Amino acid sequence: QVQLVESGGGLVQAGGSLRLSCAASGTLLRADSMGWSRQVPGKQRELVAVITRGGISDYGDSVKGRFTISRDNAKNTVYLQMNSLLPEDTAVYYCFGNLVDGLGRGKDYWGQGTQVTVSS
Repeated sequence: QVQLVESGGGLVQAGGSLRLSCAASGTLLRADSMGWSRQVPGKQRELVAVITRGGISDYGDSVKGRFTISRDNAKNTVYLQMNSLLPEDTAVYYCFGNLVDGLGRGKDYWGQGTQVTVSS
């Protein structure tokens, strides 16, 4: 069974840094686009960053210049380096990816979410 497993969330002071990781596992041929979204209770999920298999990335306006997305195709893993964190970055961060399973079927998957809390 294909799944995405996140790690790296936690509590950090404003101005600090955190690095999130998300690994795809299971019977997997490849991972195409992967990325991160975040959600605050009562608000819509917001795109944070996305990266193609070829390494082309895009960011939400609120994180440009502070966050960097990267990936390791050999490990089917995507990373999110978050610098200069602000209290408004506090949210549950969800990894997502378009994953192709062993039968060649592509499908969007989501991780379980990891909490990031930035204290002022």
